[in-house]
Amino acid sequence: MKFLMCLSAWAGAILPLFNIPLIMRIIKRKSADDISLVWVFGVWVCILLMSPAALTSKDFAFRAFGLTNVVFFTGVVFVTVKYHHKFRGTGNGPRGT
Repeated sequence: MKFLMCLSAWAGAILPLFNIPLIMRIIKRKSADDISLVWVFGVWVCILLMSPAALTSKDFAFRAFGLTNVVFFTGVVFVTVKYHHKFRGTGNGPRGT
């Protein structure tokens, strides 16, 4: 059982690291236009609202996941907003916005 708890803690800490390839892809392409801002902000708000429970939990796996998820998904939000042309008003949308 101790092995499974250790494995789940590692998985909880590693899972949000899979946001790094998304961040790198956005930076490389210099575009996040294919990513929904509603989705990004919806997920981010939910993560932020969950973080007090995660960070105060006695469960180490949940704390590890909560902390790394806040950090790395905040990175996703930052680069998505930075490289989302429609958000910045410089895209080539149907009305020239």
